[in-house]
Amino acid sequence: MDESAETLARAIGTRVKHERRAKAWTLDQLAAHAGVSRRMVVNVEQGSVNPSVGTLLRLSDALGVGLPALVEPPAAKVAKVIRREDGAVLWTGAAGGRGVLVAGTEPPNVVELWDWTLSPGERHTSEAHAAGTRELLQVQQGTITVEVDGDAHTLEGGDALTFYGDVDHSYSNASHALARFTLAVYEPGVGHAHRTETHDA
Repeated sequence: MDESAETLARAIGTRVKHERRAKAWTLDQLAAHAGVSRRMVVNVEQGSVNPSVGTLLRLSDALGVGLPALVEPPAAKVAKVIRREDGAVLWTGAAGGRGVLVAGTEPPNVVELWDWTLSPGERHTSEAHAAGTRELLQVQQGTITVEVDGDAHTLEGGDALTFYGDVDHSYSNASHALARFTLAVYEPGVGHAHRTETHDA
């Protein structure tokens, strides 16, 4: 991990440990609620791994805090400014693409705002999120293909798509040019239902 990834990993680990202790849960209890291994929980809390988005979603859901709360300090003001360099890079592609969590709201009804870049040939596959999750995206540059529950949708600059994120879905760039899109994810009732998937996207 580079320095910024290490800093983020440590911050996530500190927040996960804090929230787990606030619930008086053991490592095993958090692992069971989140559907991840005890070793993964230990590694996350120690800040020694860069966990996948899927793992972070399961942990945040189990803790009832929402994904944005794991990557940024609690907001103390009505309005909060997030500078362009302060987004949390939670996914990096083999060819340089990035998934950046730009901002988010507090639970129970969490809204996440993402800035995604996919280099030519890159693909990000996402497991089904919690029931009722909705996603909205708009392509800012290039062309992407979004596959939702087996149906493919090709989108170009300015095109938008809305869909339920509680089914398997993916974003890919089959073109020869960089693609960029903005993604909003709405996840209702965070903390009331727990994921049971056993693998990461």
